[in-house]
Amino acid sequence: MSEDMTFLPRDEVLSLEECARLVKVFVNLGVTKVRITGGEPLVRKNALWLFQEIGQLDNLNELVLTTNGSQLEKQAKNLKQAGVKRINISLDSLNPARFKAITRTGELDKVLKGIDAAKAAGFDQIKLNSVLMQGFNEHEAFDLVDFAIQQQIDIAFIEEMPLGHVAHNRENTYISNTSTLQLLTSKYSLIPSTHTSGGPARYWQRADSKTKIGFISPHSHNFCESCNRVRITCKGELYLCLGQEDKIDLMPLLRNHPNDDQPLIQAIINSMAIKPKGHDFDLQRAKPAVVRFMSHTGG
Repeated sequence: MSEDMTFLPRDEVLSLEECARLVKVFVNLGVTKVRITGGEPLVRKNALWLFQEIGQLDNLNELVLTTNGSQLEKQAKNLKQAGVKRINISLDSLNPARFKAITRTGELDKVLKGIDAAKAAGFDQIKLNSVLMQGFNEHEAFDLVDFAIQQQIDIAFIEEMPLGHVAHNRENTYISNTSTLQLLTSKYSLIPSTHTSGGPARYWQRADSKTKIGFISPHSHNFCESCNRVRITCKGELYLCLGQEDKIDLMPLLRNHPNDDQPLIQAIINSMAIKPKGHDFDLQRAKPAVVRFMSHTGG
């Protein structure tokens, strides 16, 4: 599916303490929703400490985790107790062999057990995130929705984004959410939902089911004008737009001023003034719009 990724030396990666410090600064500046993502955040040693440290912060309304689900069987209950309210679980296939091919190393059974554990833990919302690609898993749209309905959880379809070099031509594999919605309405009677998670997803619902079906559509329905998100990588890089390369390096400010948050605060405030108005995704480009993987940026 993609080229091999290399892993960074430990000293080039934010410590968990530095991550917690950053989150506290952002929350003090008015951020009310924090999402921890990756890569896979739960494989990091002592990752639960970070959730415990920030999960009880005053003025933080929502702590969300995006995960591949592989660690949830062991960690779901502890994460709920730490203050995580919502969990997004990446799931692109219900076929074990195809799942392993897409994820390269994943075990579907472990993820399914993780979903069961998350349901038992009682999170406010559990949502599957699925990317459909022609030639890989496009025929699983119905199966994935049926699974979500059966499990009484939500599902969101995310259009493939041109991030990082991959071994396939995205122009050939891309499926618009408009096409996916048309496909699903051929089987299900769907009505627009007023539900919102504060993000870019637009939801539909079957009248006889609690399951909400979301669509995150950076290509076919650009949502940049309403975007209020920024992302921080494991290297302390503050990206103001997922689809642009502009960034602010926060790690030097963290390490050069261990006992003074003011330089960090000022850099964050200044960065907001230069947040781009939108991304520039184009599937017909020979090279990706952004060369870093989603696992580098987070999300």
